Amino acid sequence: MKNAFLTFERWTTSIAMLGACAMLALASTLGMFQILMRFVLEQPAEWTEVLIRFSLIWMVFLAIPAAFRQGAMVSVDVLYRWSKPGMRRVLDWVVALAALALIGVIIWWGWDYSVRGGVQSMAGLESVSMFWAYLAMPVGGLFCIFGIIGNLLDPLRMELETAQ
Repeated sequence: MKNAFLTFERWTTSIAMLGACAMLALASTLGMFQILMRFVLEQPAEWTEVLIRFSLIWMVFLAIPAAFRQGAMVSVDVLYRWSKPGMRRVLDWVVALAALALIGVIIWWGWDYSVRGGVQSMAGLESVSMFWAYLAMPVGGLFCIFGIIGNLLDPLRMELETAQ
């Protein structure tokens, strides 16, 4: 069961990371397009700035699960290093439960915010609802759940290992 979940978690985290990379590529491409249009052709495209902003928001929320999976969660490094192995496991559970509680709040209120914002339109893209921009919070939060549980089942501690 553990191996099946970790395989599923690897897939979900990889999908989220691919989405984050795609959003970064989109933001970069739109930024170059915006520079070309504004400074070379002197015909600014207002819609690019809005899409850059929202692609960066999506990028962040889709990349967070990979950070959780690598152990880059909020933790007390000194306390973890000074603790015995049994206490370290307790700290793992406390940190994971706190992170899951926070992600639960983000999912709950992110969905509510998305639904409420669905009646608004994006400035510069009046035909697109703000629902799609705000949806990054609950979608990223759902991916985070798998990363947090995956790190609890199979801790990587990459952040702690490379700390100086």
